[in-house]
Amino acid sequence: MSTENEVSWSVGEVARAAGVTVRTLHHYDRIGLLSPGRRGGGEYREYGPDDVARLQRILAYRELGFGLDDVARLLDAPDEDPVARLRAQLALVRMRMEHLRQVAAVLEKTMEAHAMGIRLTPGEMLEVFGEHDPTEHAAEAEERWGDTDSYRESQRRTAGYTRDDWLAIKAEGDEILRRLAELKRSGAAADGSEATDAVEAHRQHVTRWFYELSKEAQVGLGEMYVADPRFTATYEALEPGLAVWVRDAIVANGSR
Repeated sequence: MSTENEVSWSVGEVARAAGVTVRTLHHYDRIGLLSPGRRGGGEYREYGPDDVARLQRILAYRELGFGLDDVARLLDAPDEDPVARLRAQLALVRMRMEHLRQVAAVLEKTMEAHAMGIRLTPGEMLEVFGEHDPTEHAAEAEERWGDTDSYRESQRRTAGYTRDDWLAIKAEGDEILRRLAELKRSGAAADGSEATDAVEAHRQHVTRWFYELSKEAQVGLGEMYVADPRFTATYEALEPGLAVWVRDAIVANGSR
């Protein structure tokens, strides 16, 4: 609709255009956040261009998560450079985008963890695994081993593990890695009894917590530790040459 001097819109027209309810606009009017510039008979509301522009700013701030009181303070602050105001709004939008990106990342990791059978909150996952992301190669693992009984058994078992279970698993696994690194560092032979006992402890660890790991299957894991740079890097970070040493110890244990 229009008046003799300028264009104006009814409350219903503004509500439809802005994607809000008439009730919302009435509420904004009651609290003084957005009062229409003109009123016809019977308190008929008419919104002008300045009112619509203010509504756009209100909705932008609401989208950023500001409460109505904060929005009122932002809108009613002393006049400032329009470009500076837009720049500030852009900064707020970018902050909101980053926050939402972080939220989305947490949700994705939680979904991946549940797909792997890890029933932990993001906070518990951080406590248990630290910077190591147990879901990093989840899709690859499912693609490579998803059709195997071992993978399905691991999924079934881990689905019931609690935070304390995972802490115990990690502590036990870390101790096995520490023992392997110390043996290699001390000059122990890969085919000696100490080394084969240590990799046997690793095999029993996997069997106890995840799936039945045969000696033959463990040899396959040992070869992967050497062939896959990601696994190799984990062992090499503990002790240079450890990946090959562990592989050789596993092979020796397989023939005991």
